[in-house]
Amino acid sequence: MFKTYDAKYKNEIIDLILYVQNSEFHLNIDIEEQSDILDIPTHYLANGGNFWVALNEGGNVIGSIGLQRLTEDLYILKKFFIYNEYRGKACSIGLFNEAVIYAKQRDIKTIILDTPSIATRSHRFYEKNGFKEISKHDLPVTYDYPDRDSLLYRLDL
Repeated sequence: MFKTYDAKYKNEIIDLILYVQNSEFHLNIDIEEQSDILDIPTHYLANGGNFWVALNEGGNVIGSIGLQRLTEDLYILKKFFIYNEYRGKACSIGLFNEAVIYAKQRDIKTIILDTPSIATRSHRFYEKNGFKEISKHDLPVTYDYPDRDSLLYRLDL
């Protein structure tokens, strides 16, 4: 089941993101480097973006994804995390599809994202779903992200 962000999920979202980043991928990214997840309404919802969670049968957060608006036509896909035991299942593509459907309904032209170079499974997922790897010089805008030898991707809708 997928739900648009609600404050009741805040702590579970933070736990999910920090767990995947630091326990699974050992990226050592702390909460201060990604303060957007402390105030999702301001960083995602207030200016036309959105944030979703995937829930298991018990109603617990098992995944997250956000679209953050940078310009009228350009958004960043952020915080796409799913607990390992749920990856590759319906919730992965379903959560991703929620964001893409939202983007298409709003005539968003481009989605960009950054992802750690060690997340090779993620790279395959993005490429399979139409994203093309780009260089930092090809980024259409500048935005802050916790660079951990990141790869950059772009999807033109």
